[in-house]
Amino acid sequence: MNNKYFAALLTIIVLLFISNRIDAQRDLYEVTDIEKVKFSTDDFGKMWTFDDVPAGKWQEQYGFNPTAEWLEDVRKSALQFQNGCSAAFVSQEGLIMTNHHCGRGDYHKVQKEGENLLRDGFYAETLNDERRIPNLYVDQLIMIKDVTTEIVKAINSGVNDEEKIKLRNEKISELENNNKENTGMINKVVTLYNGGKYSLYTYKRYEDVRLVMAPDFQIASTGWDWDNFTYPRYELDFAFYRAYDENGNPVKTDNYFKWSEKGADEDEPIFIVGRPGSTRRQLSIAELSYLRDEHYPHLLKLFNEKYDVYYELFNKHPERESELLNRVMGWGNARKSYGGRLLALRDEYVMKKKRDFEIELKNKVNESPDLKEKYGSIWQALETSANSLRKISNEFTAFNSSNLFTSSAYYEFAKKLIELAEQIQKPEEERKEDYKDEKLQETINLIYPNDFDKELNDKLVTAHVNTVVYILGNNHELVKNLYGTKRGEELAEYLLSKSKLTSKESLIELAKSSPEEILSSDDPFIQFILMTRDRFKELQKENKELTNTVEILNQRLGEVIFKIYGDLIPPDATSTLRISDGVIKGYEYNGTIAPGKTTYYGLYDRYFSFGGATYPYGLHERWKIPADGLDLSTPLSFAATNDIVGGNSGSSIINRNQEVIGLVHDGNLQSLAGDVIFLEENNRSVATDSYGLMQALIYVFKTERLVNELQNSKIVD
Repeated sequence: MNNKYFAALLTIIVLLFISNRIDAQRDLYEVTDIEKVKFSTDDFGKMWTFDDVPAGKWQEQYGFNPTAEWLEDVRKSALQFQNGCSAAFVSQEGLIMTNHHCGRGDYHKVQKEGENLLRDGFYAETLNDERRIPNLYVDQLIMIKDVTTEIVKAINSGVNDEEKIKLRNEKISELENNNKENTGMINKVVTLYNGGKYSLYTYKRYEDVRLVMAPDFQIASTGWDWDNFTYPRYELDFAFYRAYDENGNPVKTDNYFKWSEKGADEDEPIFIVGRPGSTRRQLSIAELSYLRDEHYPHLLKLFNEKYDVYYELFNKHPERESELLNRVMGWGNARKSYGGRLLALRDEYVMKKKRDFEIELKNKVNESPDLKEKYGSIWQALETSANSLRKISNEFTAFNSSNLFTSSAYYEFAKKLIELAEQIQKPEEERKEDYKDEKLQETINLIYPNDFDKELNDKLVTAHVNTVVYILGNNHELVKNLYGTKRGEELAEYLLSKSKLTSKESLIELAKSSPEEILSSDDPFIQFILMTRDRFKELQKENKELTNTVEILNQRLGEVIFKIYGDLIPPDATSTLRISDGVIKGYEYNGTIAPGKTTYYGLYDRYFSFGGATYPYGLHERWKIPADGLDLSTPLSFAATNDIVGGNSGSSIINRNQEVIGLVHDGNLQSLAGDVIFLEENNRSVATDSYGLMQALIYVFKTERLVNELQNSKIVD
């Protein structure tokens, strides 16, 4: 076993050891009696929809009862980015605030010769300098309408699970299309409580979005993937855009957040307004166990392999920094996210709470003859489906040779050559158009692209075989027959040496062979596809049938949860707008305590403690010497008890006066358990402090035009 994989295995063992120790002792000082652990409705978090805000609870906890006008203004001030992030208007002239990491992948699209916007940042000195980002839009939630009755009626008219889903989807399309005709806006039906409730959301779309200001990468991502999902934090992860109307003028809006002069204190209520992606807090124990034992370990292995590939290339090719850095950060984010989710599901304290909730829910169902008749069989059916999914999970995952899974183009080349051979075996009149004589050569020439990145795809072969062997094990027939006893890089090099798909010339030469020669080729990528595709089609069909069944069962589970608990429990996150309440607050971790807020002093401590190295705590030249006027005791980041998950990136944090006091960019490591449970004792949202951000704009970036607009909520001439 080489050192890299030994280290990775040791890390997993340590994490599992920590997870097992938590079963008996959740912190350094207090032993937990697992048998006494009970669920609470608070475990389901605080991601409230705008039509079900717990006003009474807020009044009791914070002395604040929002009016309908307050909620409408807050809702319309918030925005959803096309790329999956959150945002908000922060002036009456269409100025938008979100995270740097939400937009950095687009900066190269508006970069001019000699510029490096990812490295150095960008600032438009005038309106005319603001640069439109191609294909970027933002959506503003205008209206919410309950459409549960119509959709549930359609579902109930189906005779089996497949037909129920078909009728549901048809009714959803009908509602969306009809409302589009009536409003001229974008309409989406949102599934809440896994189908216990359906809402029709109507959006106004802004399609001309221009970059106003973005900081340098180093200050926006201080700590890189190491500090991702951690706290304390020291970064300014922000960016400003502007929405323009159809006439090319800045959008005029009545709904926007004003800028707070000093930010928030640690004891005052604050609200995060954004679009959390997805959570699984209302799933059954059977389904959570399946995710823990099968699905998440497979994904984590894949993400680790891909991260290793891109991190190696990033270090090897500094000239490709802008391209590869986003890949490193993206896969680093994915592996840490799923690693945290897996740890949560392996934590007996978490699972005891989930089991306790399920027991109480079952008891409440069984106490009511009507509920028992309609819902009493759900859990056994979910367990049966989960067990069936377990049986096919390994092969279904490992045999999936789609580009999303492998990311090595050689498998796609192999599929195209197999299709070529099978098409040529048919009479010409029965072939697809691309395989008829007049287009055949063109089709062959296009299989291997001119801009093919061979180094990357060679390394991704290693990632693929490592993942396949991990999932299937050494004794699986495919592994024994195709891979023999070789493993890792040695195996990948062997497969590549045997393949004719690794150069355009040899691929075209093979493509010109007879169909029989192509299909009988010993090329390992062609053999992988031929050895797995028929079985994979069977598995796809079986998986689809099972997931349809689970989806309908979860619909019924959501219905009964909503019937019994109502709005005491918010619905799982659905990539749609929510508002979450909380306060700025530190917490205990690693035997010490994290402060509620961090300062610029910490930024420079990290920089000098790591010797000023670029990775991971380096600073751009503009930051290496503190700017005149910048008080290093100024708050830079903070942690809050608000409930967020992925998708909340770019969410504004406001006070009761609808003033921006912060900008969400992450959660802490403990928040990763938020996929299945919300534990307020140490689950924290992590944000850039509005006051610290303003001081940076004034003293470091010197963005006078932007500062004046934020302070006055309008463009100042």
